[in-house]
Order: sequence, then C-alpha cells, then structure tokens
Amino acid sequence: MLAMPDPNTAFIDPFCEVPTLSLTTTIAETGTKEPYNRDPRGIAQRAEKYVESTGLADQAVFGPEAEFFIFDNVQYDHKSNGCFYSVDSDEAVWNTGRDEMPNLGYKIRHKEGYFPVAPTDQQQDIRSEMALVMEELGLHVERQHHEVATAGQAEIDIRFDSLVKTADNMMLFKYVVKNVARRHGKTVTFMPKPSSETTARACTPTRAFGRRANRSSPAKNTPD
Repeated sequence: MLAMPDPNTAFIDPFCEVPTLSLTTTIAETGTKEPYNRDPRGIAQRAEKYVESTGLADQAVFGPEAEFFIFDNVQYDHKSNGCFYSVDSDEAVWNTGRDEMPNLGYKIRHKEGYFPVAPTDQQQDIRSEMALVMEELGLHVERQHHEVATAGQAEIDIRFDSLVKTADNMMLFKYVVKNVARRHGKTVTFMPKPSSETTARACTPTRAFGRRANRSSPAKNTPD
C-alpha cells in the first residue's frame, strides 16, 4: 500500500514539542498506484463523483454534530481468569458520596446535563480550548456545550463541507479533542454508550444535496 499525501491537508502539529508536519493521505496500490478500493477516503471521493454523475446534484455537504465523553479515569483488563472495565468522571452522579476532601457536591444527575452552567458544568474551559485549537487548524467551530449525560458528555459542532472535506475535518476533530484532554490529564472516548445508565452519544450528520447556481443567475453558493 502507498500513502499518497494531500498537501491541502498539511498543518503543523500543535501537540508535538519538535515541529512536525501532519498530512492526511489517500491509499493507493503499490505497483499500479491505482486507488485502493477499500480506502475510506477513496470511497468518499468516488461517492462524490457518483452523485455528480447521476445528474441529481452537483454538490453534497455534511455538517456533523459530534458528541463524546471526557473521563477522569479509565481502567480495563482482560485476562485468562477474568475481565472488567471501569470509567469515571469527577462530575458523575455516582460520585455524590465519594470522599474528595472536600466533595463540593456539584454532580450532574442522569439525563440532566443539557446543559447546566458552572460550577455544575466543570468542563466549559476544556471544551473552549478544544474549539480554539480546532479554529487555529482551520476548522470552523459553530458551538460547544455540555450534553445530556452525566460523566462529562460534550458536544462540539463544526461547519458543513463536502463529504471528503468533512471526513478529513472529523479525523482532525478527534485528534484535537483527545490530545487537549490528555494535556489536562483526562481521556476522551467516542464509543456509543460507555455506561449503562447514561445517555448514549451520537454523531448527528446534517446533510444537503443541491446544484451550484448558474453563473448568469444571482450568487447562491450553498445547496438548496
């Protein structure tokens, strides 16, 4: 397999001490350099061409509303004699009785996280930092807020774009979110339902198909 870098995706990684260039690549066959037919980015590129070839639309845009959990502790093991997992958050409802010396009591009950203000919401600043780093790297952030679940459920929305560009943006989105959390001694998961009683997370895609405006008609650059 060959990794074919896309120069339009290049950026200087903000999380590396040594200046490091990061790029997104499309996968190709080693001998022929033909696109690898199972490469997700290549599939998205072909999908865009297919939509245009049908004549139904010449552009398609997708706007993701991505949710995730910010945890303070994650433990798991799988051994020959047993297995377990455990996730924890300082704001989780199950920590109302934990000895925190002192426990200040600001815990979010199940399904009551949409959305409180500080001090109940303890993650406003970390979400804002995530959004600011995304903006520095070229993503257009529309909003951020606490989500419904307890235990650090969050949402950050980015502006719509084409299928390939949005997919690239989501890869960068996840990279930023996880590394900013790590910077603060926390960890992020995009798994659907890490706790049985909490509200599940989702990535809700808003999508639109349309035609670009005729050059002789008034400008209209977004889909109908």
